[in-house]
Amino acid sequence: MSVNTSAGASIFIGPATAAEPANAAAYEGLTWTEIGEVESLGDFGDSSAVINFTSLKDARVRKLKGARDAGDLPLVVGYDAFDVGQLALIAAEATKFGYAFKVVLDDSKDANDTDSTFYFLAKVMGKRLTVGDVSAVTKRAYTLGISTKITEAPSTVVA
Repeated sequence: MSVNTSAGASIFIGPATAAEPANAAAYEGLTWTEIGEVESLGDFGDSSAVINFTSLKDARVRKLKGARDAGDLPLVVGYDAFDVGQLALIAAEATKFGYAFKVVLDDSKDANDTDSTFYFLAKVMGKRLTVGDVSAVTKRAYTLGISTKITEAPSTVVA
């Protein structure tokens, strides 16, 4: 099978860092804390701003690619006041610093292979608590403002 569900995916927070690690190996050398009780991770990845230019001569709009933006990653967790990863997110939101993040998919073909892993630096821009009603799970929604390219280490088959 070539596609997978999102089940088994995980996200980790690393240290505050001003400099983007050079590659996946440099990212992997950091210390990581898993964020627990993750319900969903939103979309992330580069897109380019559109720059329009309209020529007087032919009245044709030309489109150029501008600055690249990896986006804002929405992260929703079931609130756990004692989860070390969630506590790290709360602490990170209170600062102005960027933190290393790692997203790991559960997409390896078998136990010998590696999963796809994505690394980036982001600022924790928000932390909103949703209590809901008597039948709801208390949740917290975070927004991770990504400020670097996404470094991808694709799933590999280990023989």
